[in-house]
Amino acid sequence: MTERFTGSFTQQEPIPDEGIAAALAVLRHGRLHRYNTAPGELSETALLEQEFAGFTGAAYALAVASGGYALGCALRAVGTGPGDRVLTNAFTLAPVPGAIAALGAVPVFVGVTERLVIDLDDLALKVQSSGAKVLMLSHMRGHICDMDALMAICDAAGVTVIEDCAHTMGASWNGVPSGRHGAVGCYSTQTYKHMNSGEGGFLVTDDAQIAARAVMLSGSYMLFERHLAAPPPEAFAELKYVTPNVSGRMDNLRAAILRPQLAALGAQVARWNARYAVVEAGLADTPGLTLVARDPKEVPVGSSFQFLLLDWSDDAIGDVLRRCAARGVELKWFGGAEPTGFTSRYDSWRYVDSERMPASDRILKGIVDMRLPLTFSKEDCALIARIVRAEVGAVYQAA
Repeated sequence: MTERFTGSFTQQEPIPDEGIAAALAVLRHGRLHRYNTAPGELSETALLEQEFAGFTGAAYALAVASGGYALGCALRAVGTGPGDRVLTNAFTLAPVPGAIAALGAVPVFVGVTERLVIDLDDLALKVQSSGAKVLMLSHMRGHICDMDALMAICDAAGVTVIEDCAHTMGASWNGVPSGRHGAVGCYSTQTYKHMNSGEGGFLVTDDAQIAARAVMLSGSYMLFERHLAAPPPEAFAELKYVTPNVSGRMDNLRAAILRPQLAALGAQVARWNARYAVVEAGLADTPGLTLVARDPKEVPVGSSFQFLLLDWSDDAIGDVLRRCAARGVELKWFGGAEPTGFTSRYDSWRYVDSERMPASDRILKGIVDMRLPLTFSKEDCALIARIVRAEVGAVYQAA
């Protein structure tokens, strides 16, 4: 009998009981706004920021309304303005170039390698040719490039690095947490990320001026002294008069939901990576399928899985997707002519003029992606791998 998977690729685990209890406490007292506190009370948001700073090892942390807001706030905080050119990945999701374009700045796309990371050779060329002084680096789908080499390129050219860690919260490169190599690290707590508050995000930095600008930008209403992971009051002395309010605060309800999840994140990372390893082993040596190589210095968070069908025709890849879907396995393809869901890429965003990148186009056309939520068991992951292996093999043999 043909095996079929019956699970959901979009169903996440429930919020922990501790988070539900904390959320109910906030709902009962009604003080949802981060600055609405009783005398002597520390807000859930301020406590979460303090704990997230400790988790990442950053001097300062700010909780915000979304990962996309964190990106835009970080750009403003490092001084990016209209007309400025900002380097970013050709392989990323729409909020990244969206954050750049929303400021009136200009995205400059950098190529992707078969490891699904930014092409450092292309980066070095475009650092010189573009005149850009900021790189918004996307660790897309959890793949981390050689951060030591990247920082050497950027430091030598005076390029400020903002890390988009929406897919790498809890990951690391060479022992350094993701988000801690550049000047700013940005994270998301949208439902499909590594902690779930529906929407939400963080930014972290060791730079007191960047942190103070970010706090003011987020809408502190001069209440910055109520933060537990912000710079001291003197850092705000002049900034408070000249920094616009672009409100994007996190509220106490979402912070209450997130604090228990943060405490459990290390264990969750191990669970995701165990599931990723099962799928990877199940797809090893599949004819026509290329697995994405991981550097030993990289500790990822395997909450999604990508493989490459390099140089396959559109029809053949479409056939694989249809055959897998018929057996309950939901795959997404980044090579389609039109963006579908989250599978947009650099040539999808028509508000940006971009030059063709043939080498990257070949990679992008072959990327196939699927989520691995923790609602999947290891047995589920093994079944998914068997189905993908069988269907890829069937189409490859018929080609």
